[in-house]
Amino acid sequence: MSLIVQKFGGTSVKDAQRIRNVAGIIAETYLQGNDVIVVLSAQGDTTDDLIAKAEEINPHASKREMDMLLSTGEQISVALCAMALESMGLPCVSLAAWQVGIQSTSVHSDARIKKIDSERIQSELDQHRIVIVTGFQGVDRNGDVTTLGRGGSDTSAVALAAAFRADLCQIYTDVDGVYTTDPRIVPNARKLEEITYDEMLELASQGAQVLHNRSVELAKKFRVNLEVVSSLERKPGTKVKEVTKVEKTNIAGVAKDTSIARVALIGLQHNPGVAFQVFDLLSKHNINVDVILQSIGREATKDITFTVHKKDLEEVEDILNEHKEALRFDHIEADEHIGKVSIVGVGLMSNCGVAAKMFEALYEAGINIQMINTSEIRVSVLLDEVDVSRAVKAIHAKFFDEI
Repeated sequence: MSLIVQKFGGTSVKDAQRIRNVAGIIAETYLQGNDVIVVLSAQGDTTDDLIAKAEEINPHASKREMDMLLSTGEQISVALCAMALESMGLPCVSLAAWQVGIQSTSVHSDARIKKIDSERIQSELDQHRIVIVTGFQGVDRNGDVTTLGRGGSDTSAVALAAAFRADLCQIYTDVDGVYTTDPRIVPNARKLEEITYDEMLELASQGAQVLHNRSVELAKKFRVNLEVVSSLERKPGTKVKEVTKVEKTNIAGVAKDTSIARVALIGLQHNPGVAFQVFDLLSKHNINVDVILQSIGREATKDITFTVHKKDLEEVEDILNEHKEALRFDHIEADEHIGKVSIVGVGLMSNCGVAAKMFEALYEAGINIQMINTSEIRVSVLLDEVDVSRAVKAIHAKFFDEI
């Protein structure tokens, strides 16, 4: 007997027909003699609908109350799925995160899982019940509901798989695996049979929406046997693992992200510790910063440019302007109309000219680069938002059409 964790995204449970389909997949796994823990997202556009309802009442609602509201979407999904399994005569129970004991930090809207109490779920598994758990949420030390950020149900599933040492964690989506890029942009994108944790983590962090980046971090840390599969088609998916056998290309894929904004602090004093002051201030407000570039300005000053999530831009500007006197900068320049395109692959470490090939593709497409950022297995460029899809097509063609 194996323990299998199965996670189903919002499109997989968006209506009654899809829920019955998901129940069929769960039932098949259970009737093969496996213990099953299921994690569900909210149905379809439920989260967006709840956000819209909140904005009708209070466009500036507190993050705590938003978490209280948004957590209801997953409760609907798990209850309906349990009803579908009950109608099939299968023993099951739906549980919210607070019932399970998914303990999290107190950072509302972007909490992190600290610990999972095993007692309740283990008790239900011992009674041979299918356990269906709300994804995307936890409970902090004050007993308040928290959410893990968009895509957080992936993290819930992997955390449960790690906590219970599951034999397999399957992430069911509306696509049948991880592709070399978004098939909606490049129809001939290729499905990968397998991909390394590191490559998947970089792709997820750079905008690929197949897996939540924190879920991949957890999978790598605890060596979770992870697989991305389709809930709509019964076919092999993509395995995410430590080492892959495939080495046909220098890169695993091309990712894009248009949810970012660029912030530039102009005219900072060119003194030691200035960068620390800026980013320490933002970290204390739980603002995540991505690409950072420092350049020498003029008259003993410097400019620091960085990217943040678009949803954080207004708060970032408010924080920095509030501390303008202490930071001693001239002014802020912000741009919401940018995007980031990245290539990712372990081949970047051992093959010369990969970055040059990417830049060649952009040059041939007539696309200007605003900023460049790299890691051992990634090269990212910032571009005008209108050029992002064209850049993805050009780069993907340069690397994959020539194979």
